[in-house]
Amino acid sequence: MVVFPNCKINLGLNIITKRSDGFHDLETIFYPIAIKDVLEIVQQQQETTDVDFTSSGLQIEGDINNNLCVKGYHLLKKDFPHLPAIKMHLHKSIPMGAGLGGGSADGAFTLKLLNTKFNLNLSTDHLINYALQLGSDCPFFILNQPCFAEGRGEKLQQINLDLSAYQFIIINPGIHVNTGWAFSQIKPMQPAKSVREIISQPIETWKAELVNDFEEAVFKTHPEIKSIKENLYTQGAVYASMSGSGSTVFGIFPKEKKLSSLSYPSYKVFMV
Repeated sequence: MVVFPNCKINLGLNIITKRSDGFHDLETIFYPIAIKDVLEIVQQQQETTDVDFTSSGLQIEGDINNNLCVKGYHLLKKDFPHLPAIKMHLHKSIPMGAGLGGGSADGAFTLKLLNTKFNLNLSTDHLINYALQLGSDCPFFILNQPCFAEGRGEKLQQINLDLSAYQFIIINPGIHVNTGWAFSQIKPMQPAKSVREIISQPIETWKAELVNDFEEAVFKTHPEIKSIKENLYTQGAVYASMSGSGSTVFGIFPKEKKLSSLSYPSYKVFMV
C-alpha cells in the first residue's frame, strides 16, 4: 500500500509565551501544500526484524530508529502487539529541516497507513493522540486540512480557507536554521491581532499584518533568505513569508500570473 505524505506552510506564526516545560505557546495557520513524499508499506513474508526500512530520494541523515516513520510503527506496536513485521520504503522529495513539516507528515501518514492496512480501527482522535507523541506538528497531518493551531501547534481547529484560486512558489535555499536557536532569539508576546482574524480578511491585507515572528532574527543572520521574500513581492506575489523557523520561503500568486521569469538556479524551487 502506498500513500503520498504532503507538506505544509505556516500562514502567520506568533510566539506568545514560553511555558514552564520549556516549550512555547504559539498560534499559526497550517495550510497543506501538494509537495509530496512517497511511503510504501508491505507485510514481510519472512520476518527478520520488525521494520525493514529503506529510503531513496533526498538523503536522510541520522539513526534510522529516530526516523518518525519507524517510531510511528513502534508506537502502535506497543498497543497492538499483533501488528506484523513490515517493509517500509520512503522516497523523500520534501526538503528536510526546512519549515515544511515533511518528517512530521511522514510520521503521521505512517500511523494512518498502518491503521488502514492492518484494520486497527483507530478513530481520528486516537490517531491524533498517537501523532502528538511523535511531534508537535504531527497531529495536523492526521487532519491534513487548513487549521488554526495553538499550544505547541497540537491544538487544532479546522477553518474554512480555500486558496485554490492561487498558485504557490516554494523556495528552499538549503540553509539550515536551528529551531532551538530560532526560538531563543524571540521575545514572546501577545499579538495585537490573532492570525485567525487576519486570515479571514482579504488576502491583499495579509502583507501588512500577517507576520512570522522568526523572520526578524533569521533574516538578520541569513540576509539571502530575506532577499528571496523581497524578490517574490517584486515578481508580483500577493503574499510571501518564511514557513516555520525557515529556511523555506513561499509566495502566493494569482493563477493567471506567468512565473517563468522566476529563476533560482542554486535553490530548490517548487511550483504548485
